[in-house]
Amino acid sequence: MRRTPLAVVCALLLTTSLVACSGDDEPDPADAGDRADGTAAALVAGLGSGDLDSVPFAETTGPEATADLADVVEGMGDLEPDVTLGKVVEDGDRATATVSWSWPVGGEESWDYDSTVSLTQSDGEWQVAWSHAVVEPSLNANSVLDTTAVGASRGDILGAGGVALVTSRPVVRVGIDRGRVSAGRAARSAAALARLVDVESAPFVKQVTAAGPKAFVEAITYRQDDLPPRVLRGYEAIGGATLVSAKEPLAVSRGFAAPILGTVGPVSAEMIAKDPGRYQAGDVAGLSGLQARYDEQLQGTPGVVVDAVGSDGNERELFRSGGAVGKDLQLTLDDKLQSEAESILPATGPASALVAIRPSDGAILAAANSAGTDGQNLATFGQLPPGSTFKTVSSLALLRRGLTPDTTVPCTATVNVDGRNFENYDDYPAGGTGRIPFRTALANSCNTAFIAERTRLKEGDLAAAAASLGLGIDHDLGFPAYFGSVEPPTSETGRAADMIGQGTILASPMAMATVIASVQAGHTVVPRLLDQVKVSVPAQAKPLTAAEARALKSLLRGVVTDGSGRRLDSIPGGEVIAKTGTAEFEQGGKVRTHAWMIAAQDDLAVAVFVQEGASGSGTAGPLLEKFLRAAG
Repeated sequence: MRRTPLAVVCALLLTTSLVACSGDDEPDPADAGDRADGTAAALVAGLGSGDLDSVPFAETTGPEATADLADVVEGMGDLEPDVTLGKVVEDGDRATATVSWSWPVGGEESWDYDSTVSLTQSDGEWQVAWSHAVVEPSLNANSVLDTTAVGASRGDILGAGGVALVTSRPVVRVGIDRGRVSAGRAARSAAALARLVDVESAPFVKQVTAAGPKAFVEAITYRQDDLPPRVLRGYEAIGGATLVSAKEPLAVSRGFAAPILGTVGPVSAEMIAKDPGRYQAGDVAGLSGLQARYDEQLQGTPGVVVDAVGSDGNERELFRSGGAVGKDLQLTLDDKLQSEAESILPATGPASALVAIRPSDGAILAAANSAGTDGQNLATFGQLPPGSTFKTVSSLALLRRGLTPDTTVPCTATVNVDGRNFENYDDYPAGGTGRIPFRTALANSCNTAFIAERTRLKEGDLAAAAASLGLGIDHDLGFPAYFGSVEPPTSETGRAADMIGQGTILASPMAMATVIASVQAGHTVVPRLLDQVKVSVPAQAKPLTAAEARALKSLLRGVVTDGSGRRLDSIPGGEVIAKTGTAEFEQGGKVRTHAWMIAAQDDLAVAVFVQEGASGSGTAGPLLEKFLRAAG
């Protein structure tokens, strides 16, 4: 047996493919036929260029081998392999050559393997034994190569207990298949389909008429279970109208926590221009909410699969690159409580929001926004005067300055501060005025009593009390969250208004749920929504003492047993603590009122906000009561 020494690397550049071989005597393709290594080098050059016409073959012609090679690699598309020659081993009138292939299938990753070529010498000429195994060693005479793009598999957004809040769910895309309707009828079909699925006609007709002759132009996408019967019955009568089954990342139900979770869809031109290395036309990405903020984590990576495809169409996977699934995003939202909250909030009318927090660990279990918010996230990011629910904070500040639940305070019909009259709400109980215990003043929500007691406080007392209850100190929770603001007042009337949750005081429903959660827990609660974002109590928040927590719980319990929150006293379960509130705002030249109520029972704290209502107890109260009963 004689081995042709091949120790020196050489390279041949043919078309766009690099062909390299090695040997003591550099094999020259021009020596094809005369030498085994020359014939092998000519083969490698032809495999790289796609032209085998000049290669000597044993049982076929060069042009026939060229055509067969084209068939084998047609499924590899525009990918161009690097083909290099390894060892050529001669044994009498037979020889074998090792051919190394490298396909750039995965960006920076390549599919690398070796194939073995048999050569024979006949009448002094070395010839190649052609077969599909020259291209890939496991191919038989009836199989070819094929590549398939693997889309990036997006991670799920999970809720409490690992329940998938957003995951790939079946949808039906309704549109016009231009390949099934003539150009002359396309506009008419588009208009008819637009009417059937109730989308604006003119833009859709324009899209369809401008599309290519084989394009599918989507009019609307339905959840599979939401496909209207009229569409199912009527689409077949429209030329080119087509239903396409697919899957998309969707929430539990339409609108489920939408302002917080956000949406997923085709990337915009602006997104591509801003980050061209990450996004390309046709990509799908998070467009808003948590889907956008954590898009890189959720998105995953696209990939490609190379298969051997037989004449019967059966596929055998040879190589896979990329296609990694995105990493799931774990939230604390409880799917049942979130759905319950969304069903309780009015479907029409003023904007409203409900937030539920677990006091023991700060987990946000529900953060619901009504349809009236127009997609805004009032639940965790609203910036609103909290009205008398803020008296929870004012009460802590007063307790720290020596006032007790039994301290007598003046509850007058009105109180004048620097020329401005403050009064109690319209249906304030007539028998609740005069010199009354502080606990009664809070239970009935007497504005004048709190304003009169403002002189006990020093600058910064309200802000410090707010911080102890989780309000007013901003920090990043990994999602849009507004903790509220307790700015120093600039006037005495501002100082008075702050005591009753107006003036400079602002909060979100989440912040007010945090306040009563802190009272229920007996310590400062920091709300959390994402498991991967660690939260901690800000250093500047003075801890609640056990005595303060007991006094606050007693005061807020009195709101339920003897005051404006009586409707909650019959709810089964542990004792309920609560505070109602209204806050004035001006709109259209008229003074209107926000309606609030906060409450806690067992390990659940809830805040309800209604943009406009008569009172906290009468407008927000029934919503909160219904939620607590459902959650029990």
